[in-house]
Amino acid sequence: MSTLTSPELVDAVRLRLAESGAEPTPARVAAALRAEGRLLGDSAVLGVVAALRSELVGAGPLEPLLADQSVTDVLVNGPDEVWVDRGGGLERTTVRFADAAAVRRLAQRLAAAAGRRLDDARPWADARLPDGTRLHAVLPPVAVDAPCLSLRVVRPRAFRLAELVAAGTLPPGGDGLLRAVLDARLSFLVSGGTGSGKTTLLSALLGLVGRHERVVVAEDSAELRPDHPHVVRLEARPPNQEGAGLVTLRDLVRQALRMRPDRLVVGEVRGPEVAELLAALNTGHEGGCGTVHANAAGDVPARLEALGMTAGLDRAALHSQLAAALALVVHLRRDRSGRRRVTEVHVLERDADGLVRTAPAAVWGDEGFVRAAGWARLARLCERGGSTP
Repeated sequence: MSTLTSPELVDAVRLRLAESGAEPTPARVAAALRAEGRLLGDSAVLGVVAALRSELVGAGPLEPLLADQSVTDVLVNGPDEVWVDRGGGLERTTVRFADAAAVRRLAQRLAAAAGRRLDDARPWADARLPDGTRLHAVLPPVAVDAPCLSLRVVRPRAFRLAELVAAGTLPPGGDGLLRAVLDARLSFLVSGGTGSGKTTLLSALLGLVGRHERVVVAEDSAELRPDHPHVVRLEARPPNQEGAGLVTLRDLVRQALRMRPDRLVVGEVRGPEVAELLAALNTGHEGGCGTVHANAAGDVPARLEALGMTAGLDRAALHSQLAAALALVVHLRRDRSGRRRVTEVHVLERDADGLVRTAPAAVWGDEGFVRAAGWARLARLCERGGSTP
């Protein structure tokens, strides 16, 4: 920022406009500058207008990054440290804020737009912006060096499976296997770490559901946007400042069951709602699905066991329901280069002790999925549903 449009001058103009509630038009900015005893040329006035609008409209300096269709995440670690992820790992950008206060103002404005409080008494916020972007912000002193801002971009259009094959997320021909799973109405979970592409894949898969079916989605934060004509989306809600109004994901799953779903979808299984989901999938709700955090497909039963404990399910009860409710796990991994891949598809089966374990049915191969020990079971499950993997 030039000396003519220094942060101090912009702050002074901002305060004058805030007192009157006026929009930062060129004429009003020029009047505020005259009141400050500064007479600037047209280009300098327009510079102040641009600086103010970048703070008052949209995501400010981050707007061009969010508009880039290849960007999935925007991370602000400080006024001069802005990173993006375009699917190939984190890249540092040339975007800069005037100072830490400018980052704080943007974070607070975005949080307010999402109906969240963000200040010294509540120094963090996790919310969904009106356009669907996922916001997380942390202010000092919790954020030690400067305010931190994380934006997860949700695109208005879901990817198609063919696009995921082209992008290398699925191996060649891998879309055929997943189509067979959907057609057979098998219940499944998409597992993987944070940022591995679970939501992207699940959105694409839901777009393959029959057009005559009703899809009811329950999410902690609404991110799934499947390309389907009959989707009902439910979103959890945190309590207000008085501690009232809390709506949990478990509440939403219970309500979804009363909404005649042909496909029940839980955006992310992360707590006690696992009990309602497993119960639903055991009572005629075929083809249900969701996502879960796990480091490997083989870790999913243990992960669900831990979540079941929060719902009061003991180990035996959880595994008994799990064995009858879910058919398979589709696992994604993000490698060190940032590429997201469906590395394995596992089927679920019970061991001699009655506990559920997973067995690999298909694993990643450069020429397509490679069949593994559990392939015969997966083929039988699909054939029962009238499809061929």
